[in-house]
Amino acid sequence: MSDPISIISPMSRAERLDRMDGVAPTVLVIGGGINGASVYRELALNGVPVMLAEKGDFCAGASSALSRMVHGGLRYLENGEFDLVREALDERNRLLANAPHLVRPLRTVVPIDSWVSGSLNAPLKFLGLSRAPSRRGALPVKLGLSFYDVYTRGKGGMPKHAFLSGRAARARFPFRPEVRCAATYYDGQISHPERIVTELFEDVARAGAEAVALNYLEVSEIGAAEVTLRDRIDGREITMRPEIVVNATGAWIDMTNWRLAPAPQPMVQGTKGAHLMLDHPELREMLGDDMVYYENTDGRICIMFNLHGMVLVGSTDIKVPDPDRVRCEEDERDYILDGLRWVFPGLDVSLDHIRHVFAGVRPLPVSSAGTTGQIPRGHFNAWVEPEADKAHPPVLCMIGGKWTTFRAFGELAADDVLKRLGRARQGDTRALPIGGGLGFPRDPEAWVGQIAEETGLTRKRVSDLVTRYGTLAAPLARRFAGERSLAGLPGYSVEEIDYLIAVEQVETLADLALRRTTVALGGALDGAALEAMADRLAIARGWGPDARARALRAFREKLVADHGAEPVRVGLEESCKGEVAAQ
Repeated sequence: MSDPISIISPMSRAERLDRMDGVAPTVLVIGGGINGASVYRELALNGVPVMLAEKGDFCAGASSALSRMVHGGLRYLENGEFDLVREALDERNRLLANAPHLVRPLRTVVPIDSWVSGSLNAPLKFLGLSRAPSRRGALPVKLGLSFYDVYTRGKGGMPKHAFLSGRAARARFPFRPEVRCAATYYDGQISHPERIVTELFEDVARAGAEAVALNYLEVSEIGAAEVTLRDRIDGREITMRPEIVVNATGAWIDMTNWRLAPAPQPMVQGTKGAHLMLDHPELREMLGDDMVYYENTDGRICIMFNLHGMVLVGSTDIKVPDPDRVRCEEDERDYILDGLRWVFPGLDVSLDHIRHVFAGVRPLPVSSAGTTGQIPRGHFNAWVEPEADKAHPPVLCMIGGKWTTFRAFGELAADDVLKRLGRARQGDTRALPIGGGLGFPRDPEAWVGQIAEETGLTRKRVSDLVTRYGTLAAPLARRFAGERSLAGLPGYSVEEIDYLIAVEQVETLADLALRRTTVALGGALDGAALEAMADRLAIARGWGPDARARALRAFREKLVADHGAEPVRVGLEESCKGEVAAQ
């Protein structure tokens, strides 16, 4: 088959800044997470001149800290959020069709302790008469899954739900003896959510739209005449004069709005979700291709499934005041591991099995709900209008939302902007493939064989490229033919790492290790891997030995402080010893 997409020509950072400086785009999007990328794509593909600025790296906040699920939100039925669940199920099915290289069906198993417990959860919570989490029996789970089945019937959904007897459930998993039965149903799993954001940007670039997106570009002032932005890489300051600003900064929406005069009332409140990546061969083999969706001892929902050779387990749901100071704390690790031991009482699991931890902040709307689980997960837009003296452009704030519904949220925000501009929508993204989902073959294995034969790469290597890049794997495989292995970084080559740095706006080691690759989630981020990536990034960015050493040291410290890395494993203690010896 011919390549439906090709490798885009990289634009340098200086070129992007030059294209943004002094211009008057119709819309400036602030925030390069999943919602910002979505509305950027929607506007650009509808002919609106648009710029996007992200103060950190793309997808570095909540958009990369999700549970890697693409789902309807079964538990949201308890809060009466029926429209949200319907929309999420539609968007889940669209992602399965539009990004098949990154999203796949995931069979889910739900252990259940009773038959009728929790039957009044939904009506009582809907009426505000219950706030605490409570256990869910077979009857309410059955009702919820029946809703799933009815709504997705004829819409390209997954197989219908089923129930296993207690004996059959315990034959499949070593559940507690109190488990009476287990429900099974299908949702979706996303292997690399950060790539969705990257590919949304690539869609815009390949379309030749009048649009530019840049990371590490912080908005410092939103004034009446212009918006001032500062490049956090080299300190350059630029200005632009947008007609409309879209605030898509998630948990940072209120902080971004502080740049307005006067600043509006708070709109968001964050809740933290923390996850663990476990290197546990017994648990990995036990889970296979299934996810276990279970209630922790306090009734809160947790999940576990295999991802990149590790086992992902999570998550927590804790209110946090400051999204910039979020990490998985020791008590959260204990909470997650205790829940795992509770659902599988015979399993030996400890802190020693943890290879990586991550946490993010859900940008939920300000709410008077008594518990975090009752805060609505839907999304809506809120305009912040300028005062009479036109102190700033109109600002559209994207409030709330769940990862699965990013396309629908971006569509909603774009429609609000188009209406304000008096423009008609030109195109619809509901059936539009995302990035490497364009032209994805019905028989990927046969296609993998053809590419392997043509390029000389192994079938395993080509299969990995297809999993990462979809149909972009074909031109990449040709580009990587004769590639060189990268010591310390199995599964990646010199050519692939250099491609990511050159084309996907990699500026720091964190960008490369945590978001453009799956090295960290796969438990392979050790001292040798860090040295290998630092070498390639230093060459590409012209770092001297001192700059390379500083970057490496800073990232090692971040891995220990924020991601649970053992200092020795990532080479931090050896680095310290080397510095002492050098002195």
